[in-house]
Amino acid sequence: MTEDVRFGLARHVILPGPLRLDGGALLSPVEIAYETYGTLNADASNAVLICHALTGDQHVASPHPVTGKPGWWARMVGPGKPVDPARHFIVCANVLGSCMGSSGPATIDPATSAPWGMAFPVITIRDMVRAQALLLDHLGIAVLQAVVGGSMGGMQALSWPATFPERVRAAVVIASTARHTAQNIAFHEVGRQAVMADPKWRGGAYYDLGDPPAAGLAVARMAAHITYLSEAGLTEKFGRRLQARPDRPDGAISFGFDADFQIESYLRHQGISFVDRFDANSYLYITRAMDYFDLGGEHGGHLANAFRATKARFCLVSFDTDWLYPTAQSRAVVHALNAAGAPVSFVELSSPYGHDAFLLDAPEMNRVVDGFLRAGE
Repeated sequence: MTEDVRFGLARHVILPGPLRLDGGALLSPVEIAYETYGTLNADASNAVLICHALTGDQHVASPHPVTGKPGWWARMVGPGKPVDPARHFIVCANVLGSCMGSSGPATIDPATSAPWGMAFPVITIRDMVRAQALLLDHLGIAVLQAVVGGSMGGMQALSWPATFPERVRAAVVIASTARHTAQNIAFHEVGRQAVMADPKWRGGAYYDLGDPPAAGLAVARMAAHITYLSEAGLTEKFGRRLQARPDRPDGAISFGFDADFQIESYLRHQGISFVDRFDANSYLYITRAMDYFDLGGEHGGHLANAFRATKARFCLVSFDTDWLYPTAQSRAVVHALNAAGAPVSFVELSSPYGHDAFLLDAPEMNRVVDGFLRAGE
C-alpha cells in the first residue's frame, strides 16, 4: 500500500474492533483521529509514529484547530527537522481516552446514543498502543521505522516494542519513565480530586448541559504545570516579582488574595486557557492510565523482560532539571535494556526548563534524535 498525502492531513477513522482492554472490557467500535505527513514508500518501510503526551493531541506539526497555535512539536517534526516528511511517513494519533476525536469519555456510546462519560472503560498505556496498532493495520503499516515520544509519549514508545516486538525497528524515548512513582501518582490524584470536587462535574455527566467543571480542571492543570517546570526556571522567569497594576504604584502589594505575584498570574492563565481545549473526564482517564503504567510489572516484575523479544534500537534522552521524570528513571530503563541485550544510546542534556524542555527549543536534543534516526535509514 502507498499513501501520498498533504502535509498535516487531518483524518478520522472508525474501526470495527473489538479492542480488548487490559481491564477486560471490549471496546467496539474504535474511533481514532490522526494526522499524517509525508509519503508512505512502496514497501511501507519509512513510517514513524509520533506519540503525544498527556495534554497533547494529533496536531504535532500543524496548527491546533481550537487555539490556532503551532503544532506542539513543530520543533521536532517538519521539513528539515529530525522527523522529516521528505524522508518519513509520519503518523500521530490522538490517544485512546482523549478528547480530540479518538474514542473517549466524550464520544458516543453506541449502546446509549449518548456520551460515554464515566461509563467509558478505564484504559492503560498499553491499550493506547494497541489502538495505534489497529490504526497502523488500517494504513497498511506492518513495521515502524521508529516510534518517538516524550513524557507520556515516551511511555508509549517504550510500550510499543514490549507489546509488539516485531513491529518496531527503533524507539526514541525522551523525558520519560517505565513506571509512575508514588510522587507522580500523588500529583495526579490532587488534580483528579480538584476536577471531581467541582460541583459542575456531576459525576462526569456534564456534556448535555454545556457547562463543564472548568474551575476544577483549571486547578488540576495549575498543579500539574508546576511539575513540568524547574525551580531554577521559575526563579529566572518570575522570581518573586509582583504584577504591575494600573490602580497602584508599581511594586506595591495589595495584601489580599488576588494574583499579586507574576507566577500566580501565569499559573491562572495556564489553567484558564487549558479548559478551552481539553475535556475534564479525559483528564481523569489519561492521568489514571499513566498512574497504572508499570512496564516491568507487565512482564513478571522485571523490566528487562519487556525488551527481550525485540530487535529494536533505543535512544533515551533526559534533562538534568526534570524532577517529574528525573534522569535516574531513564538510567533504570537503560540498565534494563543492557540486561536484555538491546542496543541503546543515552544522553542527559542540560536545560533550565525542567520536564517541559523536550517541547521547547533544544538544538542538542534535535541533533541526537536526527543522528539516531539517520543511523537506521
